Amino acid sequence: MYISTMTLWSTRVAALLLLSAHLLHASALPAASSYEFTAYRMQQYHLHQDKYGCRGAIVVAEARSADDTTLTRRCVIMKLPDFTVERYQEARRQNAAAVLILMPQNISTVSEDVIQGFMLSESDALKKETLMPVYVVPEDEQLLCMYTEVKQAAATKSASILVRVLRSMVTATAFQILVSNNSPIKAITDTSIVTLEGVLPGIGEDPPTIVITAHYDSFGLAPWMAYGADSNGSGVTILLELIRLFHRLYSDPRNKAPYHLLFSLTGGGKYNFLGTKRWVEENMEHAESSLLHDSVAFVVCLDTLGSGDELFLHVSRPPKAGSPQYGFIQHLEEVISSRFSWVRFGTVHKKIKLQESTVAWEHERYGMKHIPGFTLSHLEDPKSERRGSILDTMSQVDIRKLKRNTIIIAESLVRYMYNLSDKGSPKEIQVFRGSLDILDTRLSALMTMLTSVPRATQLMDKEPRHTLLINSLEQEFRRYLQQVYRHTFRQDRKDPDVTFFDQMKQPMMMYRVKPAAFDLFLGGCIAGYLGIVYYAIQNFGRLYTKVTARMKSKQQ
Repeated sequence: MYISTMTLWSTRVAALLLLSAHLLHASALPAASSYEFTAYRMQQYHLHQDKYGCRGAIVVAEARSADDTTLTRRCVIMKLPDFTVERYQEARRQNAAAVLILMPQNISTVSEDVIQGFMLSESDALKKETLMPVYVVPEDEQLLCMYTEVKQAAATKSASILVRVLRSMVTATAFQILVSNNSPIKAITDTSIVTLEGVLPGIGEDPPTIVITAHYDSFGLAPWMAYGADSNGSGVTILLELIRLFHRLYSDPRNKAPYHLLFSLTGGGKYNFLGTKRWVEENMEHAESSLLHDSVAFVVCLDTLGSGDELFLHVSRPPKAGSPQYGFIQHLEEVISSRFSWVRFGTVHKKIKLQESTVAWEHERYGMKHIPGFTLSHLEDPKSERRGSILDTMSQVDIRKLKRNTIIIAESLVRYMYNLSDKGSPKEIQVFRGSLDILDTRLSALMTMLTSVPRATQLMDKEPRHTLLINSLEQEFRRYLQQVYRHTFRQDRKDPDVTFFDQMKQPMMMYRVKPAAFDLFLGGCIAGYLGIVYYAIQNFGRLYTKVTARMKSKQQ
């Protein structure tokens, strides 16, 4: 009886130890033991002699929260609020193995403070080169579970040393992050940049030309997540709507103005406006067949016009009274004051500094060739973080304000081109109404088309969907304009203006693992079980004698 009791007791203890180990090995959260997902690497490019972005791609490291005090050789997992300048710099200072940023599926649910803070950190990170790999990945259930667990693990660091040691040995769960692609990063020097141009001819003999232009590419922390809704999908949308409106106006020969309208969409805008530079240079070389010659009245560059109640006109030099530029600005102020008095309008003057390697706005490329121009934008600062962010999605664009800015530009142009103010037309006159009305549905459809794919420059000539977008824009030009040309500018392989790099999209693995301390704990449980069994076997004879003697004494 005693032997059976001891055996039963030892069996129960062993089972309890094994069950405890099994329960501790399981996680309270439903993250898979292994999970594969696609991650998008931070920008890496060389612009002239300057280097930007991250040079690393390989990751083999344990996941840690940004709240953790030890980040050395760890992959730091961050959500949008975690990605601050201070935490990013701390990860770099501690030589973290990588940074993995979880991006919400719906940006519209993120508060404006968080968006602004992330954009500032994103802009700061893109100004410097780093060896530390930085990846962005859309959130999903598995990744959020991992984030929660590493966050909880970091929270226990404030507990006592004994509690931390016991938790590390018994309950801790770790995640290993792995990018298995070990191939070296290669430079891409054969990137081509496409620029589209088309004309609406005016009346008269050799009339002056008004150029309306916008760059169509986007920029952000990760090229594959840079959709560029406001910058510069909004500028492209307004340009395409202006094409439709003035096509309708010019379709009647009696309504043609004594101005050629030259429209252009340029690539490489986020990289020193390389597409504009090459297009202007090509036109200057063939001045006899180009509209970019001495009779250009001015160039209107459209950049970031999808939100805000401000409108700034950026110029390289103040326009002289009586110049075409000066006249257009007067009409612009007149339309704003008479119909949109709540819009704050201002002129920002910034000289072109030839010694600088980069330009701030697109009109500066024309100014270098002594072509008068200016840029319209709701941004006052050309270095604004809103001009290049992966958070620049459709949630950052207000279609009502986009339409308002379209009206302001269209009405100002038509008043200037037809000299309506000098003809005694009332300030409140609306030319674009009725059949010429600006359509909200068209603006929304154009914005949706432009933000359907990321428009980073290095993707536009490589991916089928991006090529299709360029073809769609060209078809839009051919539908309304004449003399439509597609210019493809290829870089010099030996001395490219900008050098991009591959491996911008990587397969990444997440593995659930237990720390080494847990193996020690599990080994202790097994050793305890075996010790109990060994003790029972070694002392079986003694126990048997005692039990037999006790049973005899009871029988007597």
